[in-house]
Amino acid sequence: MKKLLLALLAIASFGVANAQQYALFGTKTMFDAFENPSQKSFTLDSSRKFSSNFFLPYFGTNAINKGNSKFAIRKLTQEGVFDTRSLPIGTGEVNRFFENSNIYLATFRLFKSYKYQKEMGFSWQIRSDAHIDYTNETLAIFDSFERFNSNQQYTGIFNTKGYQQSYHQFSLTYRENWNKRLAFGLKASVLSGILYNKLNVYDSQLYIDPESDALLIGLNGTYSANFSDFNEVNKKNFFPNFKNPGLSLGFGTNYTTKKGLFLMANIKDLGFIWWRSNTERTTVDQSKIIENIENNRSNTNQEIKDIFLLSEQPKKFLAPTNAKLDFYLSKRYGFYKPALAVSKNLFYKGGDIALVNTFIANDFSGSVTPLYNLNGVFMVGLQGKYQTPNFELFLGTDNLVATSFQTIGTIRNDATVGSGPNGASFYMGVGIKFGNVVNHPQFADVIPGINDNSDDGSFFKSLFSIFKRK
Repeated sequence: MKKLLLALLAIASFGVANAQQYALFGTKTMFDAFENPSQKSFTLDSSRKFSSNFFLPYFGTNAINKGNSKFAIRKLTQEGVFDTRSLPIGTGEVNRFFENSNIYLATFRLFKSYKYQKEMGFSWQIRSDAHIDYTNETLAIFDSFERFNSNQQYTGIFNTKGYQQSYHQFSLTYRENWNKRLAFGLKASVLSGILYNKLNVYDSQLYIDPESDALLIGLNGTYSANFSDFNEVNKKNFFPNFKNPGLSLGFGTNYTTKKGLFLMANIKDLGFIWWRSNTERTTVDQSKIIENIENNRSNTNQEIKDIFLLSEQPKKFLAPTNAKLDFYLSKRYGFYKPALAVSKNLFYKGGDIALVNTFIANDFSGSVTPLYNLNGVFMVGLQGKYQTPNFELFLGTDNLVATSFQTIGTIRNDATVGSGPNGASFYMGVGIKFGNVVNHPQFADVIPGINDNSDDGSFFKSLFSIFKRK
């Protein structure tokens, strides 16, 4: 249990709430086009035919911890000290931790055809998602059992539920216009699992007997993972090997009204991973007496872990990806473009409602994004972007306040810096277009899809006609 809990919470210390960089939606950046597959990223008569990040930074990462454990986690992430003396115990109060990251290691995109405005893209991402509900006592027991009163029966105080999943995602995206106002896009992906943890302790108890110098702990729950101990994880785990394969599919559409209102909808990353390499599934329903706790404190933590570790059995299992349903609408009024984004996780808890306020001055823009996470967290994001038809550079945060506190506290090595939910968020990207300029037919001798034989009509019109005939 500690293995999963502290591994997830330690992720926050790396500066990584489930936001999706909504200020980049509707921007025609590569990020926008890869995340929202119906969106185009090339501008006729201005953009060059190919685009890539050339292995330059192109990523976003976010984490939030909410609850009474915030100071203990702040002390862990800002000072590197695990100290739970500030935590009230005995009530079973639940804390919540959320994390997600989306790192584009390599991207390549091309303008395929003027007719239907076809674009294709290839990308290699590393994605990670985590959500864990844990009690104050779950942290405290691994710090010091002496915080718990002797001769008192505790029930339900270690009930913990959560998961963490990370994987490689290799994707092909394709988009085209149906007509001048309507467009469709697809994103098909092959996945390679990296790490997986899932814990569910649904019943627990604790009793400390000072006369016999013993501790009685009872746990009922399940645990699944693709490694037995976090110390086993090394660099080899992070290379794609497809020992834990998976598939996902995304589909999107957008429509622009005659009055300039832009509407977009997507189903993202609907898929699964078959975890089958070095996987373990544990079912626990037992109580354990740990003796001589005063003179053998260092062994107490291991004894608690062994309740799960000694019950492991090899087991293959399927796990869904964190699929989302997104809606987005915007309209530009001169230098100001307001937008509303709504996102809901399909298989896991959480979602977002964001109001994006973008201010545009030539090639520069700045965005302020108030955002409410459906797990009960309010955030304010800030983004700056420089974008021309052949170059893009952006950086921002979905959680300005928490990120500022986390950064200052880490630099000062001071856990007293900051208040409220703790965490951090940061994203940035660099994209470059190259090759021949994509021109209208009247301005060029050769236009893909016009006077060559490479164009084979509309993919989506052909697809929909098949369903119509049926």
